[in-house]
Amino acid sequence: MNLHALRIFVQVASAGSVTQAAQALAISQPAVTAQIRKLEQELGLTLVSAEGRGIALTHEGRFLYEKARRIFDWEKELEAQIAQVKEGSIGKLRIASTFLPAHYLLPSWLAAYKTRYEHVEVEMRSGNSQQSIERLLRCQADLAIITNETWDDRPIRLQHMTDVFYWFIVPPAHPFAGREVTLGELVQEPFLLREKGSSTRERLFALCREHGVQPPKVGLQYHGLVESIQSVRAGYGTMLAPEPAVKELVARGEVGRVYLPQIEIKRPVYLCQRDDGDTPLPAVTRFLEMLEERMD
Repeated sequence: MNLHALRIFVQVASAGSVTQAAQALAISQPAVTAQIRKLEQELGLTLVSAEGRGIALTHEGRFLYEKARRIFDWEKELEAQIAQVKEGSIGKLRIASTFLPAHYLLPSWLAAYKTRYEHVEVEMRSGNSQQSIERLLRCQADLAIITNETWDDRPIRLQHMTDVFYWFIVPPAHPFAGREVTLGELVQEPFLLREKGSSTRERLFALCREHGVQPPKVGLQYHGLVESIQSVRAGYGTMLAPEPAVKELVARGEVGRVYLPQIEIKRPVYLCQRDDGDTPLPAVTRFLEMLEERMD
């Protein structure tokens, strides 16, 4: 079917006049009439008939008009959506994140982003550092927000976002709660450790190597930050936890903080992108622009 002729027919049917359709399309009346006749010949149907100074649709013409105008309505909708995709107001944003940013940074960032771009679909998946990096490199995520100190030579572009302090915590009734102790004394306690692949676990072990002490005993192993903190709160274990996650608990006396002289643990949070030369999709670019505004 000749879509050019069909478009002209829809314009004529909408206007109810060849003259008005010609003016709207900026072509001559004979050209409009010729296209209508060409369409009728192609379909083997009579679509319009003269009626006074205008035209009337035949039964077949009304049927075709009702169907055909949907095509061009869909075309307009598609053009509008493509424009929105280009400007980043619709689309999809996929983020992989380690547990700290997922719980304490991304919620406010994503709330601000969704307020601005409400029609963008956002998918956020949390995991440890290794899992988040793998999701990024396998194109299962557009961006990764990761707390980590050491990086290998994989094709990742890093942008430092912020630093987060980490505290050692124990149950509130523990003898070390609120006291200064040495790292050597603290690692004698049963620790709650994250799974292998967790950068927090690796940072704790690196700290022990730096100070020449044996790594702690594994009391329990968890695959999540919140679950570990709740175990300490319930009365068991010692752990290294991010300040934003435990500050209020310490203030309320629900967990105790342990102080280590001369040891301050501050960990960096990075925004990670694949270094593959590809241009980010518009929805991703808008998120990056919003983050730059918030970091300024």
